[in-house]
Amino acid sequence: MSGKIALEEHVSTPRNNSVWDAAGEADRNGPDYMAEVDRRLLDVDDRVAEMDRCGIAITVLSLTSPGIQSILDPADAVAAARADNDFVKATYVDAYPDRFAWFAAVALQDPDQTAAELQRAVTSGAVGAMINGYTDLPGGEARYLDEPDNLPFWETAARLGVPVYLHPREPLLSQQRIYRGYESLIGSAWGFAHETATHAVRLMLSGLFDRFPDLQIIVGHLGEGLPLMLPRLEHRLRKQHAGIGLGQAQHPVGHYFRHNFYATTSGHFHTKGLLDAISELGSDRLLFSVDYPYEDMAEASSWFDNALLAEADRHKIGSTNAARLLGMTGA
Repeated sequence: MSGKIALEEHVSTPRNNSVWDAAGEADRNGPDYMAEVDRRLLDVDDRVAEMDRCGIAITVLSLTSPGIQSILDPADAVAAARADNDFVKATYVDAYPDRFAWFAAVALQDPDQTAAELQRAVTSGAVGAMINGYTDLPGGEARYLDEPDNLPFWETAARLGVPVYLHPREPLLSQQRIYRGYESLIGSAWGFAHETATHAVRLMLSGLFDRFPDLQIIVGHLGEGLPLMLPRLEHRLRKQHAGIGLGQAQHPVGHYFRHNFYATTSGHFHTKGLLDAISELGSDRLLFSVDYPYEDMAEASSWFDNALLAEADRHKIGSTNAARLLGMTGA
């Protein structure tokens, strides 16, 4: 299929590289693999050439995880988000305006300043925001997106009508005991999905989507396991209706999943999983993605182009759903 739009495609910046834990990533993921990832995170022209070979018309770029969310000092985080957004726009999007779009990086360490930066970025052409999980706080603590401090950000995203991509990151150090001795599971192989799915459920239960019913969240990797597990969660919460910690939501979690979430194919090139996601979300809420450079464009595209799908669904998932969601009227 030609003309595909991919939404979870990562880059880095000189500032981000200066704090990148290259040694830790290499230990967990393998040195040869990470050396190639690190190189491709900074490529521009090679990326476009690979897109051409794979029938990808547009990629939406975003700062690689953990990005801004790992910066402890709020002022530093705000400055870094602004600088990285300017770098991505100038280096990639301005160089290939017909081929690249971008999700703004945001600093939820200071939600008021984050709202202002999201407004600035969207005015400059960003099609939404990507947030890499929780925001680090001093003392090993974290703030999740459903917490009240983040309300100014959500108000701005809702007013602007732009989606927010909830991208994974590794669980907090205090929550990694279960992976001891199996450290390669901490990240994308397993820990990412568990962390991000739980984060998404917090958003569903928080009442956020009752307050902002048109707000749209994107999750990757065919929904981080939610299409399979959410019906079980909804069933058990109904049984536990008199329990504690059920949140403020006015509807069952499945309602919010079907009305406020999109899922991409990033890094999960499995047709049965895609069909399950379609059965739970509908084909209007699935989006093609690669997860480049952690994944390979050719592998993702070959799988998707040949997957056992109705051609109408292939074109919706491959391009038209994303064009509609992101306001790409010319795509």
